[in-house]
Amino acid sequence: MADQIDAHPRLLEYVRNISLREDGILRELREETMALPGGTVMQVMAEEGQLLEFLVRLTGARRVLEVGTFTGYSTLCMARALPDDGILVTCDITQRWPEVGAPYWARAGVSDRIDQRIGEAAKTLGELAEEFGPESFDLVFIDADKTNYGNYYEHALTLTRPGALIVIDNTLFFGRVADESVDDPDTVAIRDLNAALRDDARVDLSLLVMADGITLARKRP
Repeated sequence: MADQIDAHPRLLEYVRNISLREDGILRELREETMALPGGTVMQVMAEEGQLLEFLVRLTGARRVLEVGTFTGYSTLCMARALPDDGILVTCDITQRWPEVGAPYWARAGVSDRIDQRIGEAAKTLGELAEEFGPESFDLVFIDADKTNYGNYYEHALTLTRPGALIVIDNTLFFGRVADESVDDPDTVAIRDLNAALRDDARVDLSLLVMADGITLARKRP
């Protein structure tokens, strides 16, 4: 049985050349984001954005929740996959970064599908539960402050319908989760969540060894 292959730069370049469908609007947003402080680290890979778009289409999602907007690259990818009457609620702690992406959302013609919420994510998620009700979202993407990942995941379980998909980014966290000598709060939080997910009978589970680790959790009926 073949083991996990080494994703060396030449192979990654091949994958991008053979499968990536990033258009001009997405590419311009990614390039602008990369020029920002921390932009390269905080932005999802183009391949991950394409995967998110694929998952929204695959699940037939009409209502999507994103925890952590940053400059809205992933927001744009997912919004494009929604039907005309679909809605993507995206949450961030500050307006500063989503303002970078807003013009690109407009150029792509999906601004009317995007509902921005600014403020502390846990508070916003509680408000969404009251506004929309439980089990009202079809897909949730979590990519925000790592120490609160466990809290965001529990909110996501409340907010999603049975059969919905929860996508969690950075679950390998630069490989630090496998190094027991690393005990910073972010790494510990993700390590603890990964262990909890493994044993969580409420979901079906798959951790993809892609980008910085992407966990897919399907809420069981």
